[in-house]
Amino acid sequence: MKIIITSIFVQDQDKALEFYSEKLGFVKKEDVPVGKFRWITVVSPDEQDGIELLLEPNDHPAAKEYQRKIFADGIPATMFGVADIQQEYKRLSDNGVKFTMKPTRMGQLTIAVFDDTCGNLIQIVQK
Repeated sequence: MKIIITSIFVQDQDKALEFYSEKLGFVKKEDVPVGKFRWITVVSPDEQDGIELLLEPNDHPAAKEYQRKIFADGIPATMFGVADIQQEYKRLSDNGVKFTMKPTRMGQLTIAVFDDTCGNLIQIVQK
């Protein structure tokens, strides 16, 4: 068994696809109509056959509440690995991404947190 898809709740699928592809640099893998929503996944440009991130609509009341509460408490919805966090922080900042935590050393890791503009905080980590 292996992880092939993970998901993140988003308030607006079109806005999320734009942010995750244009700001972060992920590549759209799937975009299929499913009722009133779409099955949209993005992947790393370096691993296009790797794990997919599903941009899941937060249409269900429980999803909206979960997303709202973890955001309010400053809890990242997911984590992405980066090779050089200082370089990635600069690239994303220069691309208009707003950080709520600048790169910070925590033990063996360095982490930073940004707002994805779709209702989530996202953590990046360098091991």
